[in-house]
Amino acid sequence: MTVPGWLTDLAERAGDAVEGAPWRRILPPAGGPGQRQSAVLMLFAPGATTTGGHTTPAVQAPQDVSILLTERAHTLRSHPGQVSFPGGRSEPGDKDLVDTALRETHEEVGVEPGSVEVAGVLPPLNLVVSSHDVSPVLGWWPVPGRAWVRDQREVARVLQVPVSDLVDPVNRFRVGHPGGWVGPAFQAEDLVVWGFTALLLDGILRLSGWEVPWDESDVRPVP
Repeated sequence: MTVPGWLTDLAERAGDAVEGAPWRRILPPAGGPGQRQSAVLMLFAPGATTTGGHTTPAVQAPQDVSILLTERAHTLRSHPGQVSFPGGRSEPGDKDLVDTALRETHEEVGVEPGSVEVAGVLPPLNLVVSSHDVSPVLGWWPVPGRAWVRDQREVARVLQVPVSDLVDPVNRFRVGHPGGWVGPAFQAEDLVVWGFTALLLDGILRLSGWEVPWDESDVRPVP
């Protein structure tokens, strides 16, 4: 295992800080009815440069880390066009939710399950709109390989976003829904990350200690 210490520590803090976590408002209700189980992969990798379709790891330091995101296909019935982590619903053949996250990521963007080292699994979070309990899996991609749009029915685009871009206050703001909901958001290239994905990223940045002050009064309409 080559999972860096900061990611192992982050997995432990994220797993322990259930009630005090930034995403506590979407924890499943205690004793509530069971929901359909899903998992997403939060895949971190050492900073990399791209040459001819192959990636070359750069210096391994937290400020040089990237994370893999996808733009969902615009034809999907659920959350079309939104930025998300690869993942999906658990299937009977999956050994556990880690297996679910790795399988779905392979099916959607081609990342080989054997190339990913798992640092930990966060407690399930409840998505009321889709009646799913989603377990985020923290993964490390020590030697980043190829990631591409393997299933166009689900994915429109794959992004390897530097964490330094997400931390940059210029790329941080909040979005507001006409119904009154306000939540964190990020600018990632030409896409706006909001909703469940942004909530997870916001929490991870806080727990990792990477967050720097940004203008939380900057509230923009939901894209």
